[in-house]
Amino acid sequence: MVEETPFIISIEALGTIAFAISGIRLAAAKAFDWFGAYIIGLVTAIGGGTLRDILLGVPVFWMQSPLYLAVTFVSLVAVIIFRQALVKGMRTIFIFDAIGLALFVVVGIEKSFMANYPAWVAISMGIITGSFGGVLRDVLISEVPLFFRKDIYATACMAGGFVYWLMMFIPGVDIIVPQIACAATVISLRVAAVHYNWSLPLLKVDPKDLPEQ
Repeated sequence: MVEETPFIISIEALGTIAFAISGIRLAAAKAFDWFGAYIIGLVTAIGGGTLRDILLGVPVFWMQSPLYLAVTFVSLVAVIIFRQALVKGMRTIFIFDAIGLALFVVVGIEKSFMANYPAWVAISMGIITGSFGGVLRDVLISEVPLFFRKDIYATACMAGGFVYWLMMFIPGVDIIVPQIACAATVISLRVAAVHYNWSLPLLKVDPKDLPEQ
């Protein structure tokens, strides 16, 4: 059984705040009511961690404490109170999404190693923890998930995971070093991708080449 350490709980709480705000902000842009916005924020925040814990065979994190439901509610209140600053513009959602993504990738990797899984599983769980909540969010608000578009998203999670893994080979390295390096890599790649318009190649097919139905 994987024990939730104070460090893991702290990072999950911070990631929950960041992802919940990003989800609630999008729900507000779609004119959801307060309850609907709360659900979108909650799904965004806990979706990836839920799938991760199910796959790892450990207790689902948010079912062990009401903290994450409460934190999401606080995030909703923050968006309601500071809606002018938090709802307008895409920069706000991008900042919170990037922070949540980085924190959850670290948590996914940490919990996988604590459960004695190898590095390739840990990196995969980092990607799932960081990305899956956003996929559910986009589906629920009728958007094409960012995960499946050309944007550098899952790729940033993967790169952060590899940096974490490589840093572990440094003799005597403190565990905080790969954690910080992983988070910094994810955030840096997300920021650079948006600033320089980086993207992966699109998979395009000429409609004339498709078989007739």
